[in-house]
Amino acid sequence: MRTEVNINADMLTWAIARAGYDLHDFANKVPSIFDWIQGEKKPTIKQLENLSKKVYLPFGYFFLPEPPKEKIPIPFFRTNNTQATQVGVNIYDTILLLQQRQDWLKDYLKESEFETLSFVGKYSNSNNFREIAADLRRSLNLSENWASHYKTWQDALESLIRHIEDIGIITVFNGIVGNNTHRPISVEECRGFVLVDEMAPFMFINNSDAKAAQMFTIAHELAHIWIGHSAGFDFRKLEPADDPIERLCDKVAAEFLVPEIAFNEVWNTNPNIKNTARYFKVSEIVIARRALDLGKITKTQFLGFYDEYTNREFIKKETQSSGGDFYATTRKRLGIAFSAHINNAVKSGKLLYRDAYKLTSLKGDTFQTYFTKHI
Repeated sequence: MRTEVNINADMLTWAIARAGYDLHDFANKVPSIFDWIQGEKKPTIKQLENLSKKVYLPFGYFFLPEPPKEKIPIPFFRTNNTQATQVGVNIYDTILLLQQRQDWLKDYLKESEFETLSFVGKYSNSNNFREIAADLRRSLNLSENWASHYKTWQDALESLIRHIEDIGIITVFNGIVGNNTHRPISVEECRGFVLVDEMAPFMFINNSDAKAAQMFTIAHELAHIWIGHSAGFDFRKLEPADDPIERLCDKVAAEFLVPEIAFNEVWNTNPNIKNTARYFKVSEIVIARRALDLGKITKTQFLGFYDEYTNREFIKKETQSSGGDFYATTRKRLGIAFSAHINNAVKSGKLLYRDAYKLTSLKGDTFQTYFTKHI
């Protein structure tokens, strides 16, 4: 029996626009949509369920009398000096997903009598970027020239991530919503975001971004945790928004990765981006950004180098791309520390499998294989 339902046309147009579709283009996917909007026909329950999947909206939302006012739960900064009032639905849903994980982890850690993290918000009333950068290194057990001990900047990046997770910061690398490969997160829209909390801070890095740029994003997010402000950012061409906190985090990140005094010593001896990057074990793009900060190159030179370098990295990535290992990717999408807490909670009976499936976007045999063989 066909069960047709009355739906407010505003809910339909809102849901389609929210998912980032043009209404006329969407009609190619769902030919009946104009009939529903104009009231000439009514969708069936089954048709509405299919529609909800296409626009990434819970089925029940369609029965609301009017579209809800969705507010971004954290400030989201754009490089063009504006604070966004809206973000794409894939970014929005990713923020909500990580907030759900954070809420569970906070309660679990408190119940397990973990202590709060003393470095969170430690410099909420300070603008001394050098002091903050120095404390970052101390807290992470890193020396001032820590990266120079590694053979490559890629090795230095992997080491930095381990140090970050070791002190209780959940680090998530993902370029899609959960495990849904049909829902990519554009780097141009979101390079990363950070959810600050004294028990369970979460950092999200867009894994679709070039690895060369990820280190600067990570350092910028660390600064947000030390200053105590959650935020998201597109950070286009590694340039911050014109906001006091964003500019401070930018300075902290630059000083943390490439201290000014050491940079000047190396650069003045041989003013060359590749040589300096090799010395500091950061990517050439990070050195170019630092050279711009310190007036060694012009903004025009930096932007030209940025475009050339990222194109070069994109070509390399396309050449080397492969299917990858699902479980290795899952470790990065969930974070090693978060995975370990989920595993312990399930084993101790403090977390039901049903809830663990929701928190991890894994289920059944995939869940079991990941936690028994890859954690």
